[in-house]
Amino acid sequence: MHFVEPSREVLAETLLAAGPDAATLCAGWLTRDLAAHLYLRERKIGVGLGLLIKRLSKASDHATAELARTLKTPEDYAKLINDFRAGPPALSPLRIKALDESSNLIEYFVHTEDVRRAVDRWAPRALDQAYSDALWDELVKRAAILYRGVDLGIVLVSPSGPRHVAKRAPVSVAIVGEPGELLMHAHGRTRHALVTFEGQPDAVALLQSAEVGL
Repeated sequence: MHFVEPSREVLAETLLAAGPDAATLCAGWLTRDLAAHLYLRERKIGVGLGLLIKRLSKASDHATAELARTLKTPEDYAKLINDFRAGPPALSPLRIKALDESSNLIEYFVHTEDVRRAVDRWAPRALDQAYSDALWDELVKRAAILYRGVDLGIVLVSPSGPRHVAKRAPVSVAIVGEPGELLMHAHGRTRHALVTFEGQPDAVALLQSAEVGL
């Protein structure tokens, strides 16, 4: 099944409901900044690459900030989000379903939660099992990269049964949670992820103080 299109819709609705000046879990970004980022990454290749290539990150941040500053009214903000909701341009490689899935499935889930969880009181969404399984599959593909800065072995454990060794080391910690919660932890939203840890106390403490994510 293809989950990106409904995930895009949920993300757009979440941003619209929050308004342009709401907090997010993305450091230094309001919802207008997040909306600008989502719009540009599908239309300006340098913005997407700026997340992966350090020397391009400054230009990417500048472009995002510049676009966010143009969203002066709620109408400007809503128009940008509706443009994002319409999908990538006709000639974009993201029109290819497989590439769209690998690029956006996790992106849209995490950023939806970046808005939902940036408030004092929030609750996790009840996810369709097939969607949750798809999130798990994508997490497994990139877990080694996301935990590469942690000086521990990492085992990801879903309560429904699947386990994945993301990184091997003499001392390991198991991180237990639903796939969506594991995704939030792996992407650095560690204080906003509903997970538990199994391992030696000093190893768990080291994990909790480590830099996780890209």
